[in-house]
Parts: sequence; structure tokens; C-alpha cells
Amino acid sequence: MSSTLLEVTRASHEEVERLERLIVKDLQAEPPSNKDRLYQSHRVRNMIEQITSTTHKLIEIYEDKDNARKDEIAALGGQSSTSANVNVFSAFYDRLKEIREYHRRHPAARYVDTTDEYEQLLKEEPIIEFTGEEAFGRYLDLHELYNDYINSKFGKQIEYSAYLDIFSEPDTIPHKLKLTRQYREYTQKLLEYLIYFFERTEPLQDLERIFSKVNTEFEEQWSNGLVEGWGNESQENGNVPQQDAVIDLDYYGTVEELIEVGPEKLKEALATLGLKTGGTVKQRAERLFLTKHTPLEKLDRKHFVKGSRVPAQNGNGVAQKPSEDAKEIALIEAKMKKLCELLHEATEDIIPFRNTDFLLSGFLILQTIVRTKENIVKKHALTYDEIVQEREEDEAQPESESDDEDQQIYNPLKLPMGWDGKPIPYWLYKLHGLGQEFKCEICGNHSYWGRRAYERHFKEWRHQHGMRCLGIPNTKNFNEITSIEEAKQLWERIQEKQGVNKWRPDLEEEYEDLEGNIYNKKTYTDLQRQGLI
Repeated sequence: MSSTLLEVTRASHEEVERLERLIVKDLQAEPPSNKDRLYQSHRVRNMIEQITSTTHKLIEIYEDKDNARKDEIAALGGQSSTSANVNVFSAFYDRLKEIREYHRRHPAARYVDTTDEYEQLLKEEPIIEFTGEEAFGRYLDLHELYNDYINSKFGKQIEYSAYLDIFSEPDTIPHKLKLTRQYREYTQKLLEYLIYFFERTEPLQDLERIFSKVNTEFEEQWSNGLVEGWGNESQENGNVPQQDAVIDLDYYGTVEELIEVGPEKLKEALATLGLKTGGTVKQRAERLFLTKHTPLEKLDRKHFVKGSRVPAQNGNGVAQKPSEDAKEIALIEAKMKKLCELLHEATEDIIPFRNTDFLLSGFLILQTIVRTKENIVKKHALTYDEIVQEREEDEAQPESESDDEDQQIYNPLKLPMGWDGKPIPYWLYKLHGLGQEFKCEICGNHSYWGRRAYERHFKEWRHQHGMRCLGIPNTKNFNEITSIEEAKQLWERIQEKQGVNKWRPDLEEEYEDLEGNIYNKKTYTDLQRQGLI
């Protein structure tokens, strides 16, 4: 029965409509936690893919390239492509015979309501692969890329928490180091991870549409030379070099004159041309001077860096052909920045529009990069057993991200909040004397709670700014001084003690010579003794 094309078409349309209703029903339910939200998003994604594949099959049926659908419709009307004269009744009875034969062979065949089967899709928990560090999509796991970064020539020896701040800022890396194969492989791996992470945490986002927009904007900026960090590589003809590396060889007649440019300038010029930059200053100058009268494509390959392409211009102006590798690396950086922007979406701008798909995804991401850094800093203060215990608690009681989270915390004593967002214990509040208030007039009558915060504020920016406005240096002599009047009186006493305000005739009494020049008493006396006045 279901083998006929018309029945397949009807069943396919029914399946598409049923899946659409299930998607609507699933999205109407508000997921109570991040884990449930991911399950819901992946269920909807799977149903959308199923609708897409079914729709493609329907398109193929309607195109009817083999005329099978046309023949089947004609057969229903008693027509046939092989014979023009077919009895309608004979066609009807042939069809009836086929149906009876089908049910005779399949006596147990009954109508099955597929509603229950489809309803089970709403309870499905798709398999989503996350590492332990990612905590089901809440944090990033960049440890492997961090190791690649600190062990590379373009990287720095920094902590993992600091790496989370700079991995999304490739503009801080020098331009010449970006053209290396090592940097290219690093950026490709980083982009692949971000795409994979985004597909797992936001399966309903259309990355192809996002990247197509990025490609369009990038091509326009590249042609105008406006790509940040790559402006000198992407001019209109692609042949504008870095101005700092340009050396006009027409002004130099010998190698000795070229040596006076300096080793660093020679090294930059050679690197721009793709030539080797090693050796002494004289060897560098000789290597660069060769390009004055010899085109680069005719130079011996031994002068070029291994794996570099030979530019098609000579060395009168240090210039090179547009680098396709540079453009590809710049495009990877542009895509990487876009994904990091999505992971950095600000929550306060998105909360009022949480019903829209794109903004809702940004709201639910909840600053993944910032959250990852906070988690790393928090883990540094925990032991291994505490980390394991916390992970088990998260699995047993997943963190709720619904509106229940916004309920006001009961805090009648107005206790300060701890790192976990809850009021600190009262005994800790009393131990540190956080109920004791200290006011500082120099800081604009700002209040400091607790002796520790009060003592620490003398070295902080607010107090330093206040002392600077009074014209008084913020030294140890003024510790514990919070009154403006007391600070001024102490400063006057210090100046008197140091003799700043005493009358010093040798330095302050003035004399004038016959030519009208003014001297203090000491200088005038010394010149007079020497007979110069």
C-alpha cells in the first residue's frame, strides 16, 4: 500500500506537519536548567533535519523526472502510457484486487496511530559529547590550545586564566609571526574548536548564514585595506608593503652604504621579500643589495627562506605579491572574532528580548568566556576532593537558569556577599569587623567597612587621587590621616622641619649686574670674586 508514490507523498506531508507541531509544542515548554535547554535544542535540531530530508524527497517526487507519478495519476483515471484505451472499471477492479491480495498476505496489518511514537521524541535525551572541563557546555576547554600557544614562537609564558583574556585578540601578535605555518595551524585548530563548541551549545544557530555575512564584510574590508592588523597586506593591488620595512636601494651605491641602515632594518626588509634574515650585518646587506639589479624570480633559491614563495618584483622597492596565505589567516581570525563575540554577548542587553531566537541564544550563553575564567580562578582555591564533590552536586542538582534564579536572597542582616553569591556567615562578619565603619574625608567621605579595608584604602586610587588634589604626596607619614585639615597641618610641619619655608638669602636674595642680568646672592658673589663682573 505504502509503495505507491501518491501514498508516499501523502505520508511525507503528514510527517512534516506532525514534526512541525512537535517543534512548536517542545519550544513552548520552558526548560528548567541548562542541561534541559541543550536537550530541547538538539531535539528541535534533529526534527528540523528530518523535515529537511523529507522535503527533499518530496521535491524529487514532484519533479517526476522518470514520469512515475504522472503514470500513477493517469492509471487512477483509467489511462496508461502504454495503452490509450483502458477500461476505468477494469483498472478499478485491478486495484481492488491488489488491495485484497495485500491484506491476505498481511492479515495482522492494522492502522497504527503514530502519535504516541512521535510524542516519545519530546522525552528523548540526545547524546551530546562534552569533556569534564566543559561541564555540559557551561565552560570552554582550551587547555590543549593553551599548551600550543605557550610552546610557540608567537606565544608568551602566561597563566591559563590570562590566556582566556587574550586568545580572542589575535591583533596583539606581531604581523610577521602570523605568516608562519605554526600560527596558521593554531588558528585553524582554535576556530574548529569554537565552531564545534558552538554547534553543541547552540544547535539552532545557523553558522553558515553567520559566516557568509562575515565573508562578505571581510572581502569588502580586505579590498579597501581596512582589515584590522592586516592593513598593509590588503591594499587595492596587494603590493603595498609595510612602510617601516621599505628600503629604496636607488639611494645606495655600495654594500657599505647599505650597512649603515642597521641590522634590524635590513632584517625587516629581507623578511618582507621572503629572503633569509640570518648572518652578519654585512651578509644581510649583500643579500639585499643583490635585489637592486636582479629580479627576485631570477635569484638563487638558496637566498630564500625554505617554503617561501618567490615574489615577482625586484628589490628597488621592497614589495611583494598579495599573499593568499595572509588573506586566509585574516579570514580565520575574522571568523574566530565573530564566534568570540557571540560567546561574549552581554546579558543585560538581551534579557528584555528573550523571546527572539538569536538574542535568546546570547542570553543563555551567559558570557561563556567570562564564566570559564571565573571557574578557573575558583578551582585554584579548591582541593581535588572539593572539586569532585562540587561536580557531583552539579550533576545531582543541575543549576537552574530559569526566572526562579532571580528571586531575592533573604539577607536581613545586610551581610556582604561571598564568592558563591550568598551572604557570608555571621561569625566571619564579626571576625573581620565588617560592621565597623570608617569614613575618609580625603576620599570624599567614602565609607570603608572593616579595619582591613580601611588600612588597605590608603594605597588605593581613591585616596591617592584625593591627596593629589590637595597637592600633598601620599607617603607613609600620612597613614591613618583621613581629615583634610589634619593632612594640611602635617604637611606644613614637614615643610618647616625640612626648611622649605625658611628665608635663605644665599638662594633667594637677588642681585643685578651692569648689563641687567639677575643672579642670586651666592652666584653673584662667586662671579665677583673671579673678576667676571
